[in-house]
This record gives sequence, C-alpha cells and structure tokens, in this order.
Amino acid sequence: MLRFSWKFRWWRSRAFTLIELLVVIAIIAILIGLLVPAVQKVREAAARLRCSNNLKQFGIACHMYADQHNQQLPPGGYYNWDERGTWLVYTLPYMEQDNLYKQASAAAGGDLATVSNSANKAAGVFSANRPPSFMRCPSDDYDPNARLSNYVGSLGPQCAPGPNGCDPFATYCNQPSWGIPDSNPWQHGNSTDATNIRGLFNRLGATMTLPASIPDGTSNTIMIGESLPGSHDHLTNGPAWWLYNSGASHCVTIIPINYLMPEKVNSNGGCTYANNWSTSWGFKSRHSGGANFVFADGSVHFLSAGIDKRTYNLLGCRNDGQALGNY
Repeated sequence: MLRFSWKFRWWRSRAFTLIELLVVIAIIAILIGLLVPAVQKVREAAARLRCSNNLKQFGIACHMYADQHNQQLPPGGYYNWDERGTWLVYTLPYMEQDNLYKQASAAAGGDLATVSNSANKAAGVFSANRPPSFMRCPSDDYDPNARLSNYVGSLGPQCAPGPNGCDPFATYCNQPSWGIPDSNPWQHGNSTDATNIRGLFNRLGATMTLPASIPDGTSNTIMIGESLPGSHDHLTNGPAWWLYNSGASHCVTIIPINYLMPEKVNSNGGCTYANNWSTSWGFKSRHSGGANFVFADGSVHFLSAGIDKRTYNLLGCRNDGQALGNY
C-alpha cells in the first residue's frame, strides 16, 4: 500500500532567533501596556455609573418615603439620641428590602420608627446579613464585607469641629453674606429643631419635608452624596450602617470634595487624622476628579473637586436664599 508523507522542510530549517523572540515579547508587552489602562477606564466608568445609579435609587426611595409620610424625609436619627436607625433603614422598603425591614421590626418588637432603641434591638437581624449591594460604591476597595455604606445624607455647611484643634474650613459654616449663618451652637447637626440644620439630614431627628424645608429649590440642593470609610471615622464606627451615629448623616459641604483621600490620612493623629471631623467629614470618592451626588429633586450630578467653594456650600445649604450659577 502506498503511503504519502509530507515534509515541511521550511519548518525544520527555520526557527526564531533570540532577537526575533525578544521583539515579539516586546510587542506583546506594549499591547498589554496599552490595553490595561483602557480596561481599567472601562471598569471605572462602569463602577461610576453603578454608583450613580445607587444614588438615583436612594433619591427615588426618599421621595417614595416622603409620599407616604406627610412629605417628611426619612430621619437621619431620632430625638434625644434614641437609637431607632438611620435614613438608610427607612429607605429599605423602597429599595426592594421590605422583608429585611419587617424582620428587623419583628426583632425590635414593633415598627422600628415607634419602638425605643429599636435599631439596637434589631442589631442581630441587620448584622446577620451583608449590607445590600446598593449601599456600596464598587469603586471603593475598603473592606467589601464591612457592614457600612458609602452613601451619606448631607448636613450642608454645618459646623463640624474636630477634637484635634485643627479646623481649616470653619469659615464656610459662617457666611452671612452668602445666606449661611453661624451653626456653631448646633455643631455636627446636633439639634432636634430643623431651623438649626443647614442641610437635609441630621442625626437627632429634626424633621425635614419636601419641598417646604427647601425654599432654595429641590434642584439646587444636595440631598445625599458619597464618601469613603477609609478617611471618615464615623463611617467605620461599629461599623454598622443601621446606627445613626455610624456616619449616615455625617458629611458637610464646608470640606472640599475629595479632601483627604484614605491614603493621605495620617494615622498618627493631627489635622489629617480620620477622627478630626473638621477635615474628615467630607464627601469624597475614588472617582477621578470629583464625586456623585443626588439632589433633592432626585437628579444625580457629578460635582468636580475643583467646584467653587461658594457654589458648593450654597448647593449644600437648603435655605440660603442666594442665586446660583452653573455648577
């Protein structure tokens, strides 16, 4: 029987030289170098979009809550330091987490809003579950299993001095010419009277309503923004997103956007330490050049870290009565 054999003589007599191999490797390295940044940009764009969508959903949830509660926004805390949970807790039923809210209420012995110390009584229910995914911004790499949130209700241009004697932005919480009177008597938003609160959230239960509490207009007033637990001690207080003193209403607009990113925090204390609230209680993100915010009308905006200080603080204040330019 005849057999046919094929000989590829050119293959046996031809091999890569060392120089050719190095050239191929160099080309591959260059292609990878070009591809990786592009992939990273696409991933960050997707993460930023998801973060923006989370804020959009929170904005809708706050409006839905208000529609069912005499136009009141969900409380950031409760009167007399009675631990009944954060605004994040009260938006759960409007974020497809009604079962979690009901389970927590059952553990507390009644609706969370009416039972004293309810959030602590329901701690077992909340801590048994990882935070819903919409509470975290995927751009932030801080411990993904931590029971915390990246989204914070705005205190606006409220005075927030820290314990370390460093308060470089204090001047912005007292600008009568901008329509922002001194809020030092109610530092950190510690008041049950809404007239003492510059933004839309606080931690002692002062009632804010839509749109009556926002004479400046819902489209001109920040409601919720993003921050980073790595440079905000109260966001890691516990950590527990359901407790009112865990940072859910602890960000002010007197601190510039993206001031003190986590890697810049000095763990030895001082002006740049995470527990110096006058520098750490700011809105910030891992996004390049700024952070996402949802306004009181439900619209989401990306504000630049270089935004004019006056404009930023007027956006944070709900009732300054001043005209705003483009932001």
